[in-house]
Amino acid sequence: MHSLTAILLGVVQGITEFLPISSSGHLALLEHYLHVAGGGLSFDILLHLGTLAALVAYFYRDWLAMGRALLRPTPQNQGERYLFLYLVVATIPGALAGVLLEHKAETLFRTPVHIAWLMGSVGLLLLLGEKVARHHRGFSRFTIFDAVLIGLSQGLAVMPGVSRSGITMTCALFLGFTREASARFSFLMATPIIAGAGVHHLPKWLKAPPDDLSLTAAALGLLASMIASYLTIKYLLSFLQRHTFKPFAFYRLAVAALVLGVSLLYPSF
Repeated sequence: MHSLTAILLGVVQGITEFLPISSSGHLALLEHYLHVAGGGLSFDILLHLGTLAALVAYFYRDWLAMGRALLRPTPQNQGERYLFLYLVVATIPGALAGVLLEHKAETLFRTPVHIAWLMGSVGLLLLLGEKVARHHRGFSRFTIFDAVLIGLSQGLAVMPGVSRSGITMTCALFLGFTREASARFSFLMATPIIAGAGVHHLPKWLKAPPDDLSLTAAALGLLASMIASYLTIKYLLSFLQRHTFKPFAFYRLAVAALVLGVSLLYPSF
């Protein structure tokens, strides 16, 4: 893989991981249409380490607050302790789905047609969530029930095109949370999931990396992913204070229609 291609994939990963439009779906489509053998799911995981670094850099105060609350519990930091519990509960379904469905996600669901249908379906759900949501629950009003439901929805994100951020934010909207609260909880949930996937995949990837990917290209891709991720997190949290998720839903539908159209008219492309 050329270094410029790795940088391109890293930027795409960083932008699409936190926007509700599916990073894995975009990476799979780029690899397919640009004829890039990027290492498949393994290279996706490498780029996810860049997003993990961005998450830690942006939300380190939240994680430090939760750590202090666990080590030195007081009535004042009870909310941070509950938040940690909710993140643990919400992480379990996604982790199980990643372990049990990893092979199918890398093969059966990675074709452009599958990705297009999944992108379009979640786009419609996101539009419906915007229509019926009451947006009256703030970040501090999460319950264990909310964590379980959002965690179960995250399990679906193992399929490229669903989008971890897209499906968890959509679920949170249906539960009545504000757009900013939905995004913030989704971002915090991403940290243990991405860290766990990295721990699981990185040793195997380092032992047998893709033949056409140099260490330089891998490093540039990871750096591009980290920078793009940090800027996207900052942008989206600010954007959702004044706007809705509708632009992202319409974008998903447009990409789905384009991919399905290309697949129908040019099936060998």
